[in-house]
Amino acid sequence: MALARFTKAMLAGEPIEVFNYGQHVRDFTYVDDIVQGIVSVLDHPPEGDPDWDATQPAPDRSSAPWRIYNIGNQRPVPLMDYIEILESELGVKAEKRLLPMQPGDVAETYADVETLVEATGYRPSTPVDVGIRNFVRWYRDYYDV
Repeated sequence: MALARFTKAMLAGEPIEVFNYGQHVRDFTYVDDIVQGIVSVLDHPPEGDPDWDATQPAPDRSSAPWRIYNIGNQRPVPLMDYIEILESELGVKAEKRLLPMQPGDVAETYADVETLVEATGYRPSTPVDVGIRNFVRWYRDYYDV
């Protein structure tokens, strides 16, 4: 993941690769929010949709008891802002290798969690700056740097 790769490289004084010349926007999600989202789903097992119609199927429903949920922050952040927050938390300025967009990549991601909220009442809520701060604290402690 970008946060771990960026952190490792920045602390080692190595450049980070920034694709799409830094013009990406990402819906970064804090790991504890993902875990809580999974736990909330476990506490609310899905039921089959009795109104599901095989002649007009809906991609997110079925007569079988399953669901697919996005677990995301719903607050996309420009990648360069993300890097600036990381630089601030690490106290290190990143050397950036600005590169073109990778084949198959997308410029922006955004998680729609309304189905998760509807089913479980849970909505991820950790702001990106808090998530980065917590990650940096953990990383420094775990790797003793």
